[in-house]
Amino acid sequence: MVFEDKPADGFNGLKENWRFDLNAGFQVFLIALPLSLGIALASGTPPMAGIISAIVGGLVVSLLGGGSVSINGPAAGLIVIVLGGIETLGHGNIQAGYPLLLAAVVCAGALQMLMGIFKAGKLSSFFPAPAVHGMLAAIGVIIMAKQIHTVLGVAPHAKEPFEVLAEIPHSLMHANPEIAIIGVSCLALTILWQFMPAVFKKIPAPLVVVALGIALSHFFQLHVSHHSTLWGHEHDIGPAYLINLPGSMLKSIVYPDFSQFTTLAFWVVVVSIALVGSLESLLSSLAVDKLDPFYRRTNLNRDVFAVGVGTTIAGFLGGLPMITEIVRSSANINSGARTRWANFFHGSFLVLFIAIAPSLIHQIPLAALAALLVFTGFRLASPKAFIHTYKTGPEQLAIFVTTLICVLATDLLVGVACGIALKLLLHRLRGVKLKDLFRLEYQLSETAPGNYLMQTKSAAVFSNIISIKSQLESLASGHHLTFDFAEAYFIDHSFMDYIHSFIRDYERSGGTCVIEGLEDHLPISQHPLASRKKVVRI
Repeated sequence: MVFEDKPADGFNGLKENWRFDLNAGFQVFLIALPLSLGIALASGTPPMAGIISAIVGGLVVSLLGGGSVSINGPAAGLIVIVLGGIETLGHGNIQAGYPLLLAAVVCAGALQMLMGIFKAGKLSSFFPAPAVHGMLAAIGVIIMAKQIHTVLGVAPHAKEPFEVLAEIPHSLMHANPEIAIIGVSCLALTILWQFMPAVFKKIPAPLVVVALGIALSHFFQLHVSHHSTLWGHEHDIGPAYLINLPGSMLKSIVYPDFSQFTTLAFWVVVVSIALVGSLESLLSSLAVDKLDPFYRRTNLNRDVFAVGVGTTIAGFLGGLPMITEIVRSSANINSGARTRWANFFHGSFLVLFIAIAPSLIHQIPLAALAALLVFTGFRLASPKAFIHTYKTGPEQLAIFVTTLICVLATDLLVGVACGIALKLLLHRLRGVKLKDLFRLEYQLSETAPGNYLMQTKSAAVFSNIISIKSQLESLASGHHLTFDFAEAYFIDHSFMDYIHSFIRDYERSGGTCVIEGLEDHLPISQHPLASRKKVVRI
């Protein structure tokens, strides 16, 4: 459904749309509660760390952010960085590393605020799509590799991704029978729920999975310590397989420890959180804009700044870093959200639930939350991601796979850098001049009142989009704009994707756009936005 009139976004918007936003906020709360708990546990932090982040994202970032219907909170995409940061800073001691990690979260939030002030939102264009998607797929693989052991009720001994993957057969052979029944049942329900009729899907899948997990935990009496035997192996069963929460929210607050502030390892974690968190937020915000029925556009710089504020506050209170999260944001839109107050209500419901019913959370099995995360990881690394990337061109898949493997073998920043380096190398092999990789030769002129012409006269690639982005996006609405690529000797997928996204948004604001000069450019695949090289005709 598309609406013509955009709702007000301040207190007038609250007065006009509170019924829609209250309902949407409640629906998002039902999804955010189990996911926030699961992300925190997978990150090696207390479960309340995820809840604190979601609460701050709802109550604070909702009032500062640049988006209207986006939801802020902890994200699966940062699990790898947070867990790795805790282990690195704590030298393998999770308990000691947690306060040190919180200090890095605070500093990362401050760095994000600076990025927002200095308009770093445009930097999202510099990261090629296949490298970003390869990074997310690698994160998905790591999440699945680690959480499948929790689904089976087994703690892996390995730390590195490839080693954790290799240990899965061992965990299958030594699965804790009662915990595995809970975990596998919850995972099966998570998958089956995707194929249920629409009337059932009105109930969020995470809520149904958690309900099943609680029911099975009572059936197997996880609250009572006992033993079970499978294939000659005896297993301990008891409250250790349930979420453990302190008696009150105040007791959950852990303060950051800045004792490693001057070390290189500390700042590597800070930069990793800030860059990956900002990049995920920017990409999620762009995706949310495409789903918004009112066609509103997120102020990306303001959004990065607001996420930085929320991350800093969450870090001081013992919470995880946050992003603008696409899954919860899309659920928010599908639930009828009109304004940013839906995000505020989602945070309010979390506070209310933690205050009234913390004992209910203690009944949730860890295996149920792990099942949700395994499915989340699968969505990040699903075969569809590989197929979609391949359809945009074989070189896009090469960058995707290279980034994925390098992330698994090293870390996120090194992996993404490898993907970017490969893309630059491929551009050089396709004839892009070194000077054109980071500088776009173009001319934007007004040929007649209300008519603009943008002529591209060199290679147009992901690494030089920034040079035209500010000019195009500052162009007043309602004009006619012609893109002439006749003199561009190479155009890559990222540039084509940006131009088409700009055209879609500009035409929604009342303008018109035309693309010319591609008749002599040969695309490298059948995809409409594939990279293309100019053919010299004799």
